[in-house]
Amino acid sequence: MQASQFSAQVLDWYDKYGRKTLPWQINKTPYKVWLSEVMLQQTQVTTVIPYFERFMARFPTVTDLANAPLDEVLHLWTGLGYYARARNLHKAAQQVATLHGGEFPQTFAEIAALPGVGRSTAGAILSLALGKHYPILDGNVKRVLARCFAVSGWPGKKEVENTLWTLSEQVTPARGVERFNQAMMDLGAMVCTRSKPKCTLWQVLDASVGSALAR
Repeated sequence: MQASQFSAQVLDWYDKYGRKTLPWQINKTPYKVWLSEVMLQQTQVTTVIPYFERFMARFPTVTDLANAPLDEVLHLWTGLGYYARARNLHKAAQQVATLHGGEFPQTFAEIAALPGVGRSTAGAILSLALGKHYPILDGNVKRVLARCFAVSGWPGKKEVENTLWTLSEQVTPARGVERFNQAMMDLGAMVCTRSKPKCTLWQVLDASVGSALAR
């Protein structure tokens, strides 16, 4: 399957079934997307939503988060686990306040330099909030690409991860990148799940390679 064909089918799926009303999708900003992306690491959307809403109510701007005591940030984080994420959020917010005057940076290099932000998270912020052409490769996207394109091996292995990054770069369209990246995450979370994938509901792939999803 050609990259353009795959991308077009993913976008079509998103227009019909993708999630478009999550709290961080309303009046999107880099700050909101960053906060949601960090919270969503190793955590499901339904769990994250109330935490995100509490954080936004208490820390409506990155400067508010930067000025808050770490203990308060950790208290609001209680129950989400992986507390290093909360500490990195606080450190990153302080870095934004100090180095960028409280304005969330809008270049890949500056965003990727923030504590706890890697290549995929930086790409998500730039594409989802600003519509810039950057691929992503979180756990959901890895699973979708590996199954769709029959990439074998553990995704955490560097060689496999490099292959998946190359695929992500190839299939990410120049137009509609925001919708496409959200679609890939939605597909991994809603259809191409880790266990019991609902792949019979997904018509993104040609029948000739659809069996790869069930592997």
